[in-house]
Amino acid sequence: MEKIYVKEILEAVDGQLLGNIDAETRFVTNVQTDSRAAAAGDLFVAIVGERLDAHRFVPGAMEAGAEGCLVSKAPETIPEGKFCVLVEDTAKAMGDLAAYYRRRLGIPVVAITGSVGKTTTKDMVASVLSSRYRTLKTAGNLNNHLGLPMTVFRLNAEDEIAVLEMGMNHLGEIDYLVRIAQPDVAVITNVGDAHIGNLGSKENILRAKCEIFHGLKKGGTAVLNGDDALLATLRPGASRVGDPEGSDDFSKMYAEIDAGGFTYHWAGESEACDYRAVNIDDTLPDEVRCDAQTPAGTFALEIPSLGRHMIYPAMTAAAVGQCFGLTEEEIAEGISNFQATHMRMDVEKCENGVILFNDSYNANTQSMKAALSILANARAARKVAVLGDMLEQGAFEEKLHREVGEYAAGLAIDTLVTVGTRAGWLAEAALEQDMEDVRPCEDKEEAKKVLAELIGPDTAFLFKASRGMALEELCSFVRESCS
Repeated sequence: MEKIYVKEILEAVDGQLLGNIDAETRFVTNVQTDSRAAAAGDLFVAIVGERLDAHRFVPGAMEAGAEGCLVSKAPETIPEGKFCVLVEDTAKAMGDLAAYYRRRLGIPVVAITGSVGKTTTKDMVASVLSSRYRTLKTAGNLNNHLGLPMTVFRLNAEDEIAVLEMGMNHLGEIDYLVRIAQPDVAVITNVGDAHIGNLGSKENILRAKCEIFHGLKKGGTAVLNGDDALLATLRPGASRVGDPEGSDDFSKMYAEIDAGGFTYHWAGESEACDYRAVNIDDTLPDEVRCDAQTPAGTFALEIPSLGRHMIYPAMTAAAVGQCFGLTEEEIAEGISNFQATHMRMDVEKCENGVILFNDSYNANTQSMKAALSILANARAARKVAVLGDMLEQGAFEEKLHREVGEYAAGLAIDTLVTVGTRAGWLAEAALEQDMEDVRPCEDKEEAKKVLAELIGPDTAFLFKASRGMALEELCSFVRESCS
């Protein structure tokens, strides 16, 4: 992070200075939300959460070396030489400061959202751009109202491009994040059913994802999944989503997007895509190969990950790369160097020929099906799917779990182990489709007993569930049992 003077902080957040310091000459070189990590040069932000008010840590943060604190409650005393900036809402003020800092640096930003695959796409795009540019990307899954500003603060004058991931659970959240990021290029990976319990319909999920256009610079570039039916409604002249109950929310959305003057690129495998994967070979043990047809020419790609769905982040990364002037060779090199974030289809080969597919970071219907297809194509004598609850599905949860169970039953998978109450619907649906070996478990402890019986030579295990299920514990159990 580059220096930010206290005077700049006050102007950016519309704050009141507390403490006897010179705002013209004092500065900070880092923003910190964890008081335990506070050090010299830091501005500590006292976040007020549902369960914890960090104002209690303000004295300790300054004692540990923080130059000052961003607060919504004035402390009783401020040590000599320290300062506080008083605001109404510290989380919002941190976002305002991040937006100011992003504008000050002025480097290009690629913003990425979507129901499925946004982290993988973020990693792929960053890998491609890194072939030529010094690129900063969102670390892990820090993609919310606190994580995205903290990523922005990691930027410095040496960085040339930022790739920022944006997550959401409700309408309005992407709108907030994109106004901080102010992207030059906006990416939407797809519109699925993640968080449908909060948003009520896939059409509303489309609305939420399209909030990314609110902060996209006028005349900026959008890279969209060209095979997604709802995103296809953004094409000029396409049939568009109607307004429910007579509201005009969707008509306003389309009108605002049309007025943006954006350049569109469509990534996928259909003929409707200008960045199109052809000659796809997803039968290889460790990678997917294809040819990328682009407006600039056709070239071969080797994607070091499993699953036909990996052509989508690859084609998206090719489109973004060409937007920033990369050559075919640089794009192909960046894709070949791709490394996925941990627990997103990690593949591990253990003793006795046991293969572990750890895709336990999160789950929804689309990603569950993609992971099951990878397991079904695995080169192993026996294939075991270990699936847990998909959360935040609301009134749709039974239907969506059953849909996955029916899908699993139609694949070349030998055993289905389910973990959790909701996953019980998944097991029921698989049994109803005549899948022979289905073993529902109430919790992970029961699942461990079942898995202990299934561990054997030449067996592949898939672990997949929503983050709250922490199914990586079962992956570790199998790994340790093999050693």
